Amino acid sequence: MSTFLERLEVGPVPLGTWVKLPATESVELMALAGFDFVVIDLEHSPMSIETVSRLVATARGRGLSVLVRVPDHSPATIGRCLDLGADGVVVPHVDTVAQARQVGRAARFPPDGDRGVGPTSRAGAWGMSPLGEYLTNQSRIVVIAQIESRTGIENVAAIAAEPTIDALFLGPVDLSVALGLTGEELAAELTRVAAIARSAGIPVGTAIGGEPEQAAELAHEGYHLVMTSNDATILAAGSALLVRRYRAALDVLGLAQNAHHQRNKDDT
Repeated sequence: MSTFLERLEVGPVPLGTWVKLPATESVELMALAGFDFVVIDLEHSPMSIETVSRLVATARGRGLSVLVRVPDHSPATIGRCLDLGADGVVVPHVDTVAQARQVGRAARFPPDGDRGVGPTSRAGAWGMSPLGEYLTNQSRIVVIAQIESRTGIENVAAIAAEPTIDALFLGPVDLSVALGLTGEELAAELTRVAAIARSAGIPVGTAIGGEPEQAAELAHEGYHLVMTSNDATILAAGSALLVRRYRAALDVLGLAQNAHHQRNKDDT
């Protein structure tokens, strides 16, 4: 069992954010801000595996739990991200038990899975960890399957029962589009699906835009992990707020500001 998985099961509910910017400083800032974990997003960003390696190393150096959302179900991609030292993977668009088993086994060593053993990777301290220690540590990684479609919802109980899957993650935006639901109707459906997952004894998480109060409400509802916003949006929103406040202040001082510029023109 991973320490991250233990946190999911016993609490307190961890708060995370997505990392979309290919900069180690971004991960460092998220750690300094106090996030409990980050998910490096390979699905919706142009990052290379080399960039992921640097971001994972930065997170580990800051004591920040780090997952990687892989772009697909490729066993090779899953294995490489775990070799980089990630605490686990988030796998998008898991619709069936067969898909859940495929991605779960891609993260496990034989006999529980098909992942190649790579003790000379960062996950094995570049060959400096004893093989037994490496194998034990890697048995603690977490595999989170994203439920993002009508088919995934129909199969959620069976996916939750797959032993190689550690947690489920409900993707609200994809589910909104797939189901044609928004607002309270979408919230009710997510609550229903989350209850099915919890009844199977598996942790379940989801994401919210950028409202921390809503994230806290989700934790209160029984979600085991909550994600809010992402580094790019946080930067954009903070920058936009700064500019708006500056321009609002200029409006308040508008006459004086115009007079100041007029005096400068007159002086020339």
